[in-house]
Amino acid sequence: MYKTIVEAIDLSTILKRDLFEVDFQAIDVVLCPAFTALSEVSEVISESEIKLGAQDVYWQEEGAFTGEVSCKMLKDAGCNFVIIGHSERRQFFGETNETVNKKLNAVLGHGLLPILCVGENLQEREKGVTFKVLDDHLENGLKGISQDDLLKTTIAYEPVWAIGTGKTATPQQAQEAHNYIRKTLARLYSKEVAAEARIQYGGSVKPDNIGDLMRQPDVDGALVGGASLSAESFTAIVKKAEEVKK
Repeated sequence: MYKTIVEAIDLSTILKRDLFEVDFQAIDVVLCPAFTALSEVSEVISESEIKLGAQDVYWQEEGAFTGEVSCKMLKDAGCNFVIIGHSERRQFFGETNETVNKKLNAVLGHGLLPILCVGENLQEREKGVTFKVLDDHLENGLKGISQDDLLKTTIAYEPVWAIGTGKTATPQQAQEAHNYIRKTLARLYSKEVAAEARIQYGGSVKPDNIGDLMRQPDVDGALVGGASLSAESFTAIVKKAEEVKK
């Protein structure tokens, strides 16, 4: 919940300029501003390779659901991607695996690309139940999702204890969780599908740690939070990720 419309226009304008020479064959860049700024940011990035995403969605087409936003509305605003099940939605707004699954089906049904967030909080990490939480989020969040639709879905691993705290999972901790997610996807689908699936890391990603994170074999990208609010830091993250993955 950052940036007015004018601030979002300013930030996306700078990013469009600073990321102009990025090799978009090697890397994808998606901006996910607040709902109020989606249309304006869409205009700014319309002639670039940068894509637009929303931070949440509701699964119904339309109706008496005051304050909610539908897939049709997001597409109309220019969105390609939608974040689903972010840890803050789970923590503060009652998101469950059931609602995540409904949103996932709605998003895929409208031809949008979901970014599905999974991950444990500090208490769960300290109890040693990280893998159990990941199983729960993946098995129930992906219930009924086909192989083809899984490959349209980006999985974002968010260790909740590392979001906005300044703490970051070590590259080894990130790799361990990502590897487990890939093995779980192999169990739920197939090894081939799991190998192709895109798994991002999200949790205090910064220019000084993105390189080490992206060098891990099962880390395919980053879901960037606070560092995306500065054009300088976000541009540095994108360019360092590009260096690693090219």
